[in-house]
Amino acid sequence: MTNGIKDHIKALVKSMTLEEKALLCSGKNFWQMEGIERLEIPSIMVTDGPHGLRKQAGEADHLGLNQSVKATCFPPAVTSASSWDEAALYEMGQAIGEECVQEEVAVILGPGTNIKRSPLCGRNFEYFSEDPYLAGEMAAAWINGVQSQEIGTSLKHFAANNQEKARLVSNSVVDERALREIYLAPFEKAVKQAQPWTVMCSYNRINNVYSCENEWLLTEVLRKEWGFEGLVMTDWGAMNDRVKALKAGLELEMPGPDPHNDKKIADAVRNGELDEAVLDRAAERLLTMIRKACEVRKKEYDAAAHHKLARRIAAESAVLLKNDGMLPLKKDGSYAVIGAFAEAPRYQGAGSSKINPHQVDCVLDSLRENGIAFEYAPGYELEHDTINQALLEEAAACAKGRDGVIVFAGLPDSYESEGFDRTHLNMPESHTALIEAVAAVNPHITVVLLCGSVVLMPWRERVESILLACLGGEAAGSACADVLTGAVNPSGRLAETFPLSLEDTPCYEHFAGEGKDVEYRESIFVGYRYYDWAEKPVAYPFGYGLSYTTFSYDTMDLIWDEEAEKGEARITVTNTGKTAGGEVVQLYISKKQSAVMRAVIELKGFKKV
Repeated sequence: MTNGIKDHIKALVKSMTLEEKALLCSGKNFWQMEGIERLEIPSIMVTDGPHGLRKQAGEADHLGLNQSVKATCFPPAVTSASSWDEAALYEMGQAIGEECVQEEVAVILGPGTNIKRSPLCGRNFEYFSEDPYLAGEMAAAWINGVQSQEIGTSLKHFAANNQEKARLVSNSVVDERALREIYLAPFEKAVKQAQPWTVMCSYNRINNVYSCENEWLLTEVLRKEWGFEGLVMTDWGAMNDRVKALKAGLELEMPGPDPHNDKKIADAVRNGELDEAVLDRAAERLLTMIRKACEVRKKEYDAAAHHKLARRIAAESAVLLKNDGMLPLKKDGSYAVIGAFAEAPRYQGAGSSKINPHQVDCVLDSLRENGIAFEYAPGYELEHDTINQALLEEAAACAKGRDGVIVFAGLPDSYESEGFDRTHLNMPESHTALIEAVAAVNPHITVVLLCGSVVLMPWRERVESILLACLGGEAAGSACADVLTGAVNPSGRLAETFPLSLEDTPCYEHFAGEGKDVEYRESIFVGYRYYDWAEKPVAYPFGYGLSYTTFSYDTMDLIWDEEAEKGEARITVTNTGKTAGGEVVQLYISKKQSAVMRAVIELKGFKKV
């Protein structure tokens, strides 16, 4: 921003009344920021994301209950993080930015960058990873993609917001080392590498101080240490004490209007409780963003191209967990496709990120288009998780004698959503019973998992192949078919550990307890850091994923600049198989002798090639 623009904004603030400056600090309504007609300051719109645009045309809500305009439903973060591909996240952000431009939305609320402390968090489908390095890289790429279209983002939910239970009042009791190394680290990386227009503070308290009024967090760390230049806003309804929040470094309260809090701000300036310079600074930051948003000119996006991109990212993000030879499918084979998710796929999470898609691809249609001959049986009811014996028997009969069976299973909306946490890691009883019933009559089974979080797989030794498709967005069906048929070689890698049991998870005894205090007793030992340190076996480790081909790694060279304290690791990767494919090269570091307790290894670099 030029000095001339800065001077203009300062002059504009100087010409405003105290009430007008206070008015800017809360929203005009559910989705719009306040403008001031007298000074020709327009109102701009913000709206939900982060894996697509959720712009509500009618009655507004924050839980995805009411209809929104049609938009491309890209794969949620749980899926896209498994791509380990910053370029793909940048492209997704770019496309979402284009949709914001068409719909005249100035800021999209995302990405969700909170760490997956426990697989029980009901909103994990909206977050990237258990690892702060991977989460930060994915978030930064997405933000840079969106903001390349001159559309703002809102990095959320800042910070230590790792559960849905009592999220408005919970208190995250966490040591500073864990805060710095695990929970703040992905936000730091995203701020330094992408400078989001806004940061959204979370509902919870951190060590007894609400995020929205935490001066150490919002000013000392975010602005002074990390160099954040944008504005800080609340999550919807996250305000506690308006004057304290303004002093702490929070500019915008959403939603609005809130004349009661606007008056509190003005009164605090008049009675000397609040320095007017603090309010002026907030007004300048708000006007700076409004000015940036008003420079964008409306243009239309290509929905077909965006659907194609969503399909590519979903296929690239699928993780092949097991393959004893059944995949890819053979065109001359005789197959059974079983599971109601094959006909009506679960492709996104529930809550404020729920997109109204242009179209939803069906797996059955896509398999037919790929020349795969099959019979279909639903196997279970979508609306109920209890076993339907008649559907189970029909599915077993359909599977009997086939060359192979593809079972679609996972988690329905009722098992994971914004607003509540899971209580276990099991799939619905009907899904597990279906896999067991089919395995009893045919050993050649591929299970395709459609879910937004970790699930237990007591049946995994009884099936030949497992494909984790997560939540694939609106092109989930065609993307699944692309991978199953070999049109796309799976190259996704796990962005979170799949444990053998809930009891094995690091915060099992201290997640979402009965009281308001949530004790982070595991400290830095989150995800693979814990499993490695405790030498605890897992079902599938962080970073794991198979391919239809094989790769070899040559000896690694390390090039270190002692003076700059920077280095490179160089390695040659060779595809030694007969199928083209992508590999994710992952670099971990460790310190063999340390005066303090450390993780055994930590991810510090990766590259998809």
